[in-house]
Amino acid sequence: MHLNYPITTNRYRLGLRGNETDRLALLAIKAQIKQDPHQLLSSWNESIHFCLWHGVTCSRRQHQRVSMLDLQSQNFAGSISPQIGNLSFLRELYLQNNSFTYEIPSEIGHLHRLKILRLDQNLLSGPVPAKISSCINLIFIHFGNNRLVGKIPSEISTLSKLQKLVLQSNNFTGEIPPSLGNLSSLEILGATYNNLLGSIPTSLGQLKKLTRFAMDSNNLSGTIPPSFYNLSALVIFTIAINQFQGSIPSDLAKTLPNLQTFEFHTNQFTGSIPSSISNATSLVAFEVSNNKLTGQVPNLERLHNLVNFNIQFNHLGSGQHGDLRFVSDLCNATRLWRLIISSNNFGGTLPASIANLSTTLEVLVVQRNKLHGSIPAGIGNLVNLEFLALGENSFTGSIPTDFGKLSMVEEIDLQVNQLSGTIPSSFGNLTKLSALGMQGNNLQGSIGVLGGCLGLQEMYASQNNFSGPIPQQLLGLPSLSIYLDLSKNHFTGSLPMEVGKLNNLGALDVSDNCYQENFRIALVVVYI
Repeated sequence: MHLNYPITTNRYRLGLRGNETDRLALLAIKAQIKQDPHQLLSSWNESIHFCLWHGVTCSRRQHQRVSMLDLQSQNFAGSISPQIGNLSFLRELYLQNNSFTYEIPSEIGHLHRLKILRLDQNLLSGPVPAKISSCINLIFIHFGNNRLVGKIPSEISTLSKLQKLVLQSNNFTGEIPPSLGNLSSLEILGATYNNLLGSIPTSLGQLKKLTRFAMDSNNLSGTIPPSFYNLSALVIFTIAINQFQGSIPSDLAKTLPNLQTFEFHTNQFTGSIPSSISNATSLVAFEVSNNKLTGQVPNLERLHNLVNFNIQFNHLGSGQHGDLRFVSDLCNATRLWRLIISSNNFGGTLPASIANLSTTLEVLVVQRNKLHGSIPAGIGNLVNLEFLALGENSFTGSIPTDFGKLSMVEEIDLQVNQLSGTIPSSFGNLTKLSALGMQGNNLQGSIGVLGGCLGLQEMYASQNNFSGPIPQQLLGLPSLSIYLDLSKNHFTGSLPMEVGKLNNLGALDVSDNCYQENFRIALVVVYI
């Protein structure tokens, strides 16, 4: 047994000599890193074996060959050495979230065992090397958030094991290669925020394992291939901010039963929202704003998981009573965070059931419709609202006093309605309110209560019937820094001395009030 010891030791030493290539490759990688603010690579020296260097993992099964290099999120700067291609046993490479520049070395194509390649969130430029197709074991490629250019290499389609391909936030041009339809193992395909053009290839309808398809913010056009709507595994389907046309299929929820995120906003879709959406019980986000959709919003009462519902800037509704029946359905959505239905053709009244929406709601936008009647008092129950926009409708009556319960609200828009009465004293409780729009109504009385809005930065109150002196406490708010418009009211008296202390205010308009003549002439608009 004693004789076996030197034999084992010799084999180990032979192993160390055999992987000298890895050591030299690592030193070449270190030499190309010009910025190491945390001095993490100081361990890369002869005093310890390279398998113990920071970020380096070796495989015992492969005689201490480097199997993983993890240098992510260390503020490194420099370039990626071509010598990285000599780490022939490398399986995982993590260089993301640094400041590496220049091109991706084509020598990466020598890493035939590589499974995971993360180069995202750097400053890499140039094209993706076509030789990456030689990394036949790749399952995950992430090149997002760089400055890469050129076309998406069609050679990627030979990577039969690839499951995730993420290319977002680069400068890729050209069309989506139809050959990507051959990636039968692909689960995630994302290339948002690029300059891709053309249509979605019909061949992508073959990707039966696809769960996430994201192509937002490109220059894509045409219609969605019908076969794409048969990818039943799809969970996330986002193609917003392109130039797609056509209609949303009537059986959408049937063919895409696992759908959670559906973002088609800012395109040119026509037709209606399919009634089958009522069966999309897994739906979390539905965004179809900025299209040309018509008709009524279908029943939504089964969408219990809905968080984000945005249909603004379409032609939905009839301008008649009952258009907003779906609002009552959304009371079942216990996690609803954002409800945006503005700039449509919705008529009738705002249902009182809006007060029963989830208290998780932070954004409620119904402006620019054809709504009339009073504002439901129960809106004050939505205690987590941060943004409330009811402007440019035909609401009448007074501002509900329970608005004062909206302690988290930062912006309120009530402009261009037919509201009357006074500003409720409870408004003084809105200490986080930074923007208030109430111009173009029939409001009256004093605005002194707004002096309690300690975060107010901009206020628009023109074209009302407010009267009395402009309160000193309002003008004394140090937060006022953007705009204060009190024009076209019935304010009287003289301007308080506090006007001269508004050093941070961008503009003040007190024109067309009932001041003495010299004030009215001198203070039409004062820019400070």
